[in-house]
Amino acid sequence: MKNAWLRWVQRLENQYLERWGLALPLAAVLVVVTADLLAGRDHFLAPGMVAAPALASITVTWQRTVLVCAIGVVAQGALAPYNGVTDLPDRDVLYGQIFAYFFVSLFSVYIAWRRETRARAFTAIASVAEAAQHALMHPPAPRVGAVRLAVRYVSAADAAQIGGDLYAVLDTPHGVRALIGDVRGKGLAAVQTSAVVLGAFREAAYDEGGLAHVAARVNTSVGREVGPGDFVTALFAQFHAPATVELLHYGHVAPMRVSRHGHVETLTPSDPWVPLGLADLVPGVPAPWRVPLHPGDVLVLCTDGVIEARGSHDGTFYPLTDRIGPLVADSASDLDAAVERVYGDLLAHTGGSLSDDAVLLLMAP
Repeated sequence: MKNAWLRWVQRLENQYLERWGLALPLAAVLVVVTADLLAGRDHFLAPGMVAAPALASITVTWQRTVLVCAIGVVAQGALAPYNGVTDLPDRDVLYGQIFAYFFVSLFSVYIAWRRETRARAFTAIASVAEAAQHALMHPPAPRVGAVRLAVRYVSAADAAQIGGDLYAVLDTPHGVRALIGDVRGKGLAAVQTSAVVLGAFREAAYDEGGLAHVAARVNTSVGREVGPGDFVTALFAQFHAPATVELLHYGHVAPMRVSRHGHVETLTPSDPWVPLGLADLVPGVPAPWRVPLHPGDVLVLCTDGVIEARGSHDGTFYPLTDRIGPLVADSASDLDAAVERVYGDLLAHTGGSLSDDAVLLLMAP
């Protein structure tokens, strides 16, 4: 969403500049010419024409910047006799004006060209990031099997839509299975680990009969692929009929159940466990547990990018448990609106941006 917003802003900016971008530097030329004429022959204001190429460099293409520079040259040439510059025995003033305008014009054309190049590069990167996100995350439909859902995924990296947070919701022969996780670290290494986790989960979710076996296969893949000290917090979920969900904890943020009336219950795991990649360091295996989902209940899963988001004024963590009740209450039939409300409230808390990757996933049977 962040890159979609940025691309929309960029398109709006491009449309504005295409229509009105040339008006600002041309207005600068007109202002300088008018001011010079009104000031009289005793006031030499034509050197102020250097403002026109500088403005053009940030508002129009490099080709139009060249055009503005040429118009500025013509305007200064026309003003030179009026100001008596050509009649001066010492031509240093004229040569200095020419040199200054030429240097500013050359630099302005370069700036305009660099701005266009970087804009094209950003568009290409954003497109690749969007394709990578769809290839890696496979954003689910609003309904997967018998489960309705809505998700908000935000990458803290500029010009990126993927990061160390991950999620997947699959309709398998064993029921709807979901995974949410958070890779330790950021950058390309975190994305690679996310790919390992998601790939292993998609294979195991269809093949394995029990949720614990699914998690064990994912844990094996993570242990084989990640380096020493790296790990992935994860929470596995499987929906059962009638209206129950089985949960399995691997060091992740505890899920929450929000009732139709806004009552919030944190589903603390009965057997908290270490993250994926570290499970081999402790004896035993984690135990899944089941919780009922009553009509109108919403299951809330998130990563620590949500609950650890700092407030812009006081630096406090986002109080998800305290805020999510009224935001999600009576929203099981419209989870998209609910996730938008929660995300909007989160951004209001942080001042409009997040410093870490974040996933917010709402699910209801």
